[in-house]
Amino acid sequence: MRYEGTVYRPPSEANSVLIQCTIGCPHNRCTFCPMYKGTQFRIRPVADILEDLRSAREYYGDGVKTMFLPDGNTILMKTDQLIVILEEARRLFPRLERITVYGSARYINLKTSADLVRLKAAGLNRIHSGMESGDDGVLAMLQKGATAGEIVEAGLKVKQAGIELSEYVLIGAGGLHHSREHALGSAAVLNSIEPDFIRVRTLVPIPGTPLYEDYRQGKFTLLTPHQALEETKLLIGALTCRSMFYSDHYSNYAYVNGRLPDDKPVMLQTVDKLLQIPESEFRPPAEGSL
Repeated sequence: MRYEGTVYRPPSEANSVLIQCTIGCPHNRCTFCPMYKGTQFRIRPVADILEDLRSAREYYGDGVKTMFLPDGNTILMKTDQLIVILEEARRLFPRLERITVYGSARYINLKTSADLVRLKAAGLNRIHSGMESGDDGVLAMLQKGATAGEIVEAGLKVKQAGIELSEYVLIGAGGLHHSREHALGSAAVLNSIEPDFIRVRTLVPIPGTPLYEDYRQGKFTLLTPHQALEETKLLIGALTCRSMFYSDHYSNYAYVNGRLPDDKPVMLQTVDKLLQIPESEFRPPAEGSL
């Protein structure tokens, strides 16, 4: 297998074989994100990707169960190209249980519903999608390239195609001044979509990003640990969808996991207990990693 640049994958894909299909991210303008900076987006030749699949088969054998196709927004590839790759992966690895990609709302919406149904039939099981927020003001500030309505549209198309959807929410993305709108707007979008998985990360400003410069200049106020926990509590409390909720990232102050809505009371109790811990015992807001 061949890789170019830094290859990123979700924590839940830690045991997956990585077959790089695209280089970088076609959007690459999110103000908080340091990934893929300085990398010109391009799609790898299908022949090279198929060759890497065959190399993976020789190296790992036929026992591979999960596979992730980086880089950012591989869903942008032409549907016919992706189908060739998915079908070959299924042929070479008959025990595959899951093939997944990154796909943000902007690029999912370039697919028709029929395209997504075809991708599902060819073996695409899950799309990891970074919505970050459900509030239009926060989304504009983050330069996500999509509105809340477009995120709902994309999410529903994925779900209707029978593909699992993992939506990512960025705690603290609205800063101190837009925390409430961010939490409630995100809950509203998630309730409309009912994704299979909701995964939260907590905003940490990374040097070299526009948001970091805003933070350094005092234009963006980070949430304190308790404020981030209160935002997490507000988000969970407003969720009515049937989804798995995971805080599976070390940037988070709260490791609150459960099945919604059944586990919501226990999850909220966990956050309340964490709020009793002095803030000095949590990591500083600006120290950590996305």
